[in-house]
Amino acid sequence: MSEAFANPLARNGASVINSARAIKSWVRTLHSLPDEAIVAVSELACHVPGCPPKETVILVMQDAETVQASIHKPMTDVTEDDVAHAFSAASNPN
Repeated sequence: MSEAFANPLARNGASVINSARAIKSWVRTLHSLPDEAIVAVSELACHVPGCPPKETVILVMQDAETVQASIHKPMTDVTEDDVAHAFSAASNPN
């Protein structure tokens, strides 16, 4: 078996991993987070009518506080500006 196995169900694994790493880096820089802070990035499917098919959810967990921001795009389409805007909206819900 000399050929590499290609998983037909894989979601562009390397690009998703690279996108998650970039998003985490942007969040850490944006908030000047210490190494102890946890940043989690997930891509979720939405099945609610009218909802975008995928959204990226970012959680920042530091001390006893958790802040969540959502971006209505697949993780691979998220930009640094999207991250800044999402956290701005999360801290100003009105």
